[in-house]
Amino acid sequence: MINLLYIAALIFAIAFAILVVYLANVLKETKRTMSNVADTLEGLEKQMEGISTETTALLNKTNQLAEDINDKSTRLNTVVDGVKGIGETIKSFNQSIRKVSDSVSAVAEQNKEETAQAIKWGTVAMNVFQKRKNRSNVK
Repeated sequence: MINLLYIAALIFAIAFAILVVYLANVLKETKRTMSNVADTLEGLEKQMEGISTETTALLNKTNQLAEDINDKSTRLNTVVDGVKGIGETIKSFNQSIRKVSDSVSAVAEQNKEETAQAIKWGTVAMNVFQKRKNRSNVK
């Protein structure tokens, strides 16, 4: 029976030794894996610093661009207001011209006969002037 106890203790010792060797291998692989993870995280940290720097620069440029667009938009609004004022002035000028034109048309319509007579007398006067000029050039 004691032999059986020695055999059991020997089996236990061998099993324990195999377990220790297996755990040692697992721990070595775990150490290597953790080292790789640490290296990867360091690389990722460096990349994140680069990304952070680029993001900050991009954000600054975006803010400058937004300010520039806002400034130009404000100036453009001033130009649009000026053009609107010019448009209103032209509209008022057109209305004034239309009133004057209507008034001239009304007066011309009222004085149609006198205007026709004046044109006839003007034509006669021009003809007389031309005839005198021609006679003085011939002499």
